[in-house]
Amino acid sequence: MVIFIMKFITTLINRTMKLALMAIFLSSSVSCQQPPKIFLENYKKIDLLITNGKLLDGLGNPAILADLVIVGDEIVFIGESQFTKEDLVNRVKQHIDAKKQYISPGFIDLHSHGDPLTTPRFENFLAMGVTTITLGQDGDSPKVDDLSRWLETVEEKGLGVNLAMFVGHGTLRELSEINQIVVPTEKALNNMLQRLDETLKYTFGLSMGLEYNPGLYAEKEELIAIAKIVGKNNRMIMSHMRNEDNDQLEKSIQELMIQGQFSKIHISHIKSVYGKGTKEAEDILRILQDARNSGMNITADIYPYNASYAGISLLFPVWAKTTQQFELALITRKEELKTFLRNKIIKRNGPSATLFGTPPYTGKTLEDLMDEFKLPFEDVLIKLGPKGASAAYFIMDDELQSRLLVAEGIAISSDGSPTGFHPRGHGTFAKIIGKYVKGKKLLRLPEAIKKMTSQSANILGITNRGVLKVGKKADIIIFDLDKVTATASYSKPHLLAEGFTTVIVNGKVARNEKEMAYLNYGKVLKPD
Repeated sequence: MVIFIMKFITTLINRTMKLALMAIFLSSSVSCQQPPKIFLENYKKIDLLITNGKLLDGLGNPAILADLVIVGDEIVFIGESQFTKEDLVNRVKQHIDAKKQYISPGFIDLHSHGDPLTTPRFENFLAMGVTTITLGQDGDSPKVDDLSRWLETVEEKGLGVNLAMFVGHGTLRELSEINQIVVPTEKALNNMLQRLDETLKYTFGLSMGLEYNPGLYAEKEELIAIAKIVGKNNRMIMSHMRNEDNDQLEKSIQELMIQGQFSKIHISHIKSVYGKGTKEAEDILRILQDARNSGMNITADIYPYNASYAGISLLFPVWAKTTQQFELALITRKEELKTFLRNKIIKRNGPSATLFGTPPYTGKTLEDLMDEFKLPFEDVLIKLGPKGASAAYFIMDDELQSRLLVAEGIAISSDGSPTGFHPRGHGTFAKIIGKYVKGKKLLRLPEAIKKMTSQSANILGITNRGVLKVGKKADIIIFDLDKVTATASYSKPHLLAEGFTTVIVNGKVARNEKEMAYLNYGKVLKPD
């Protein structure tokens, strides 16, 4: 009996082992028959793969080693990619080895200028890593009845960069035939407000230039009326304020804050003309912070140069800015005009601090023209007239401006263009990295990138750009930190920035090293 039981147990064990071995064999056979899992199997074709780069997400976080996968104009993967050699040949259309360079979102320029119908590629912006610009600034947008049709024409012709468009307050005044009228009729005001309301449906906001004609004639009631329309449309007012002199700056900010009770407000290229030192900067920042603490949505941008650039009309008094006013002033108030101009230039650091940027005076100072014309500088300005030239004005303090620039709530802009005789149009974003990150070390690289990407996108209300994240649009730059340089200077302002090796706009390589792509990949953006 015992022998029988032992034989039974032995037989049972043998059968169990055979079954187990068979199960293992069948399992391994099945697994061998299954094909390996395909990386990102939802995408048959990958348009662009970027590997071996140090990724800065645009939110201020430290860089991480990561690959990016792009399909169409969208980022579909960030991390360690797992493409096979066969995939790289058959599925990936374009592969960029970043070679341990930095990868970040493309920069967004909050205040820029140019004519997309004349210079649609905007190579100066692409060369310094900018993938989105804003136009229609300082109260001046194209003087057309239908701005949407103008934008369609721009997109049909093609753009090298993305465009976020603003409508100009001064232009609306002109289209409504208000012009230099201080208090417009109810009919004219309603006409302007109706135009504004319609245009805000497809633009990012209203720009104002209260230092310039005809915006300078607007008074409180008009400013409130237009702010209510802007607020109703959930847009923003981007303002070149009425006066940026240090003794008038707070008053100008307070005027803008009146509009801030009804809409989002933004200070263009914040500066303190004649101001000195960090204390004045802290006073300005305190005003802004107090406003935010009260619930006001107020932001600002700044460029990293201590000379502004504008038409010389800003040197002339309010009563002599237009051609008609100027001609009348020459007859009735010439000596008063001379005295005004003389005092203005002395206050603005003298005639050597005004550098002309338009032919035939390009590269010459007001002091140079004094010698050339054998005239006092006030007579030189009268000879040119308020419409006669544009110039750079060396009127700002580096210590004060630098403190504003590194402040958490201040984003970056260039206030530049492809043609302006000022280095900011070709060097701004490279200079932020060169001077404030690598040079003075006042900003960490992730902080600087944030100021030029996600922070700017948030101000504009753009939700799908400015951050490297799955699902976002693929506006991306690759740069060699050691080589990033702003080569443009005041004497040679049109030299392109260096160090931005690849610029990608909407998933396409728009610029590689110093070579432009044949096609333009930018789009006219629509507000959310």
